[in-house]
Amino acid sequence: FSYSCTEGQNRQLWSSGHHLKSCRDVAFSQDGQKLFTVSKDKSIHLLTAEEGRLETRFPKAHGSAVNCVLPVDQHVFATGDDNGALKVWDLRKGDAILEARQQEEYISAMAVDGNGKLLLSASGDGTLGVFNVKRRRFELLSEPQNGDLTSVALLKRGRKVACGSSEGTIYLFDWGGFGAASDRFALRAESVDCMVPVTDSIVCVGSMDGVIRAVNVLPNRVLGCVGQHLGEPIEQLALAPGGQLLASCAHDQKVKFWDVSALGAMVVDDYRRKKKKGGPLRALSGKAVGSGEDFFADLRDEAEPEAAAAGTGSDSDDSD
Repeated sequence: FSYSCTEGQNRQLWSSGHHLKSCRDVAFSQDGQKLFTVSKDKSIHLLTAEEGRLETRFPKAHGSAVNCVLPVDQHVFATGDDNGALKVWDLRKGDAILEARQQEEYISAMAVDGNGKLLLSASGDGTLGVFNVKRRRFELLSEPQNGDLTSVALLKRGRKVACGSSEGTIYLFDWGGFGAASDRFALRAESVDCMVPVTDSIVCVGSMDGVIRAVNVLPNRVLGCVGQHLGEPIEQLALAPGGQLLASCAHDQKVKFWDVSALGAMVVDDYRRKKKKGGPLRALSGKAVGSGEDFFADLRDEAEPEAAAAGTGSDSDDSD
């Protein structure tokens, strides 16, 4: 699709029906010229972004349904499947250069550091996997957390890793200390199904309750509501280049765009103001409240007690 902030200017450019079964994930190449798509039919397709022409196809890429894809650099990309298998591919060789099955459940999301060296994989078994792409080997597995790990993001200039879980908790890991979580932050949300970093400290998270929350990490705060798909689980979030617009898609079959430009100017200090218990979730834009205040009456801008007990003050150097 080509999208526009002008009413009526959104339009479909092309569609592709090359996959035999449901398309699980899509990702643009780093130069924006190609589109990676993976499917339940176990295949990986590489399409031209401009016309949707099928350029490369890996028909039986995995032994089970492929669930996610992540471009690492211009030539290398990674995929994860429903059985916990992860593969790293090199387009120049036309084959996988790393294959591993260290996690027992589906690979839900992946992230890579700025050097394209370490690849992180979140899994439904509650673990975070660490793989060395440069040396083509498995490094380590974290201890399992409560619930499925659904998302992973790098924050604090790469010094922190945040993972969302199906239990509604964000787990934090120190870079290089992947064995155990250093902190955790429980949101008053049914789940954290997807997560995208907007600034070096702020992530937007989508939940099963249809609400998109802006969350500051270290110090841990729910800043408010960016937007919502009323009562519909949010499947995916994406940040537009420039960081001004956040796109969301949900079970209501809609793609919505939200203005998140104000998040970059928000400053969160360690001091937690006393809030009246039962206050509504703060709306961060005029359209965030949607159909009225009643929908947000049961949402709270408070962490669970365990988050308050976690050491948010231990990273004072990261509170920039």
